[in-house]
Amino acid sequence: MKHLSLAARYRPQTFAQVAGQDMVKAVLSRAAAEDRPAAAYLLSGTRGVGKTTIARIFAKALNCEHAPGPEPCNECAQCRKITQGAHVDVTEIDGASNNSVEDARSLRETIGYAPMEGRYKIFIIDEAHMLTRNAFNALLKTLEEPPERVTFIFATTEAHKFPVTIVSRCQHFVFRHLSEDALTEHLSAVLRKEKMEFEEGAARLLARRAAGSVRDGMSLLDQALALGGARLTTAMTREVLGLAGQELFSRLFEALHGRDCAAVADLSRRILQQGVDIGFFVRELAGNLRNLFLLRQGGAAVLPSLHLPADEAAFQQDLAPRFSAGHLHAAWQMTLDAQRGIVQSPEPAAALELLLLNLALLPQLLPLEYLPQQKAASVTPTLPPPVPPAAQAAPAVPQPDTPPTQDAPQQPVQRPAAGSRAPEAEAEQKPDSAPTIPVATGTPAATVARPKNEAKAEAARPARPGLQRDWQAFCEFCAAEQAAGRPAPQPHLLRGLDVDWQEDRLRLTPKAQTLLHQLEKQRDTLETTLAAFGAGAPRLEFIAPRPPRGEAELIEEFSKKPELQPCLEVLQASIVHCTEIK
Repeated sequence: MKHLSLAARYRPQTFAQVAGQDMVKAVLSRAAAEDRPAAAYLLSGTRGVGKTTIARIFAKALNCEHAPGPEPCNECAQCRKITQGAHVDVTEIDGASNNSVEDARSLRETIGYAPMEGRYKIFIIDEAHMLTRNAFNALLKTLEEPPERVTFIFATTEAHKFPVTIVSRCQHFVFRHLSEDALTEHLSAVLRKEKMEFEEGAARLLARRAAGSVRDGMSLLDQALALGGARLTTAMTREVLGLAGQELFSRLFEALHGRDCAAVADLSRRILQQGVDIGFFVRELAGNLRNLFLLRQGGAAVLPSLHLPADEAAFQQDLAPRFSAGHLHAAWQMTLDAQRGIVQSPEPAAALELLLLNLALLPQLLPLEYLPQQKAASVTPTLPPPVPPAAQAAPAVPQPDTPPTQDAPQQPVQRPAAGSRAPEAEAEQKPDSAPTIPVATGTPAATVARPKNEAKAEAARPARPGLQRDWQAFCEFCAAEQAAGRPAPQPHLLRGLDVDWQEDRLRLTPKAQTLLHQLEKQRDTLETTLAAFGAGAPRLEFIAPRPPRGEAELIEEFSKKPELQPCLEVLQASIVHCTEIK
C-alpha cells in the first residue's frame, strides 16, 4: 500500500480543521452559508499556509448537496468527487504550465457552459502569478462580467506580480504565517493522532524550523518520524534535521563571554563538519540573544512569555547576568543584520565565522577616544598631556627624577577659590546615580560614571590636542551620545556642513537656509556636546549659505577669468552652458 505523507493524510477537509487564517475562514464560510460568493477571489501568502486547501473547501461548501451551509458535509457525492479531484464543474489549473493566451481563450470558452453536476462552476488557478500578461488581459472581461454561477479562485505566493486590473476585480485575502504557538499545537495534535509519544520541545523546535508554514512543519515531522523510535525527543529531532544542539550553544556563549577567538574558530569548523543548517543556526542564535537580553533586563518575570523548555530556561537564566545589556543588544542587532547576508553569501561558513568573531570581540570595538574624559574612569586614554598657554612660551625644564610617561598623562591643577569647595570633593560627597557606560579594554569591562554637572566641568577644561579638529569623530560621538539617551545634536545635521575648525573658533556653513535655522536652535546643545567631547569651548559661528547663482551670472564670471582668455581667443569660442557644482 502506498504510503501517504502526513501533509496529505491530515489535509483539512473543513474550515474548522484549518490551522490559523481565522479571518479568511470566517468570510468564505459566511459567503457559502448565505449563497453569495464573489465572482473572483485572490488568495496570496507564503507557501504551505492553506491557500489551495481553503479553495477546495470553499468549492465543496458551494457545491455540497446540503448547501447553502457554512461547512461541507464531506459525505455526499459532490463533496467526495471534489476531494478526489474528479468533479466536472471544479477545475484546478496549474498556472505555470497553462499560462499562454490560448489557454486563457479555451478557458473562456468553457466558462460559457452552465454547471453540469454542481451548483457552481469553480476554477482554481494555482500559482496564478505565472500567467502571462496576455493571458491576464484575456481574462479581464470575463472577471468583470462573469456568467452566472461561475467563481474564480486565484492562489499565488507572489501577489505583487499580478496586474492591478486583475487585483481590482478580485476579493483579495492575504494569508499570514502561522505563529509558533499555533503551529506547535497543530503538530502536537497530529502526533497525538499518530499515538506517538513526544517532548513538547521537539514539537516547538519543528514549528520554529518551519517558520510559519504548516506544510513545511508536516514535512519536517515526517522526516523526524522516519528515524523510528518509541518517543520523539528534542535531541533526536536536532540530529535528524541537522540542527545545532544546546551543548553547542552553551560552548559558543562561553567562548563569546571569554572572548576566546580560538574556541570560536573551532566551533565554526565543527558547525561546518556536522552539516548544521547555517541559516537556521543564525536564526536560533538571534532568538537566544533576544531571550538573554530580555532576561538580563527583566529577570525571571519575562520567562512565561518566552515559552522555553525547563532546561533551556534554567540555562539562559543563569547565562544572562554574565553579559552586559549593551553587549547582548548590540550582538542581537548584528546577528539580525547579518542573517540574510550569511545565507546568500558564496562562502556562508566564512561569513558565519566572521560574525561569531565580531560578537566575541564586540566589547573591544568601541573606540576609547570617542568617550568623554571622566574622573572615575579606570582606563586612561593614551593621549598627549594638555599644555597650558603660559607654558607654551616658557622654556622646558627637565626633571630627570620623575620623567613623564604616556600611561599617566599629567593634568593641570585647578585650585579652588577661597571659601569654595573643590569639584573633586563635591563629587566624592555627592555620588551621582546616573547610568554608566561600558568601556572595553583588555581586562573585564569597566564602567565610567557621568556626573550631572559634567557639561560645566568639561567646559572649563582645555581642549584635548588631536581631537579639537576631528569633525568626523565628533559626529560619531554625537551618534553614540544619542544612542545612550543623552542630549546631543542630530548627526544628520552635522554631516552636511562645511566645517572650518580652528583652535578657538568653529565656523559651520550649512548647504541650505533651513539647516541654518535648525543649527541656531541647537546652539546650546552643540556647545554642551563639544565640551563633553573634550574640545573645550570654541566660539561658534554659523555662516549663511550663499544663494544659488543663475547660469548667466556663472557664464559671465568664468568668461572673465584670465586663465581662460587664451583658450577662448585661439579657439574663437564662448561659454554657452555653465553649472555650479556644490
